[in-house]
Amino acid sequence: MSIDAVVITGAGSGIGRALALAYAQPGRPLLLLGRSQGALDETASLARSRGAIIRIAVVDVQNGAALDRVAEQFAQEFSEIGVVIANAGISHGTLAVEPADRQVFAEIVGTNLLGMANTCSAFLPYIPSGGRIAGIASVAGFRGLPGASAYSASKAGVIAYLESLRLELRRRGIYVCSIAPGYIATPMTASNHYLMPWLMAPDLAAQKIRRAIDKRRPWLVVPWQMGVLGFVLRHLPIFLYDRIFSRVAGKARVGSVSVGKD
Repeated sequence: MSIDAVVITGAGSGIGRALALAYAQPGRPLLLLGRSQGALDETASLARSRGAIIRIAVVDVQNGAALDRVAEQFAQEFSEIGVVIANAGISHGTLAVEPADRQVFAEIVGTNLLGMANTCSAFLPYIPSGGRIAGIASVAGFRGLPGASAYSASKAGVIAYLESLRLELRRRGIYVCSIAPGYIATPMTASNHYLMPWLMAPDLAAQKIRRAIDKRRPWLVVPWQMGVLGFVLRHLPIFLYDRIFSRVAGKARVGSVSVGKD
């Protein structure tokens, strides 16, 4: 019985590395993508120690043509791809009143949203019926957060994109899972100097994410407590949401807000 090949973007650290280790097992082909050769090598070494067959590609997910080449090469070697996890993501505080943040905004949206679309488009031709695509969104995409407009907008777009993709691929028998992490203890959240409720270890988050993907669930918020909080936030009346978060907006400074969880 063959073991599904798995593709993971943003596999050099954080949730991506934890997912690579969650899927690593003897004989499983794993394609690890990221922008840092050194970080990918570290992940690869850990996954190989568990018996996985590792391939690495240093690539920026904003480069669709490069992703197309990587996908074709991997598929030529291992045929069909069972699971694609679009995890690559970046975060940085942004403020609309700062002209210098225009480029930062474009980079965040380009990586988090357009990069996910590029990833799915590149690997879709090689995913058979019964295959799975998972995208890493964020609870930050539930409502707009002051000081994090680019990140919130990109993750809100990711949630909508994955929902559209899920509906488009139903007839092909491909399952799409949208994952919305809360605070996960990764290098991205290490710079946060504020309370992070229900902070979760990345290996535990990865186990829960893999379980959801394996069960072909369409939606997961991890940890579950953030799902409850997210539900409340999504349904708060605008006047009440504005009253609560306007206090945060008054304290926001460019570069001081990091809400990334990828």
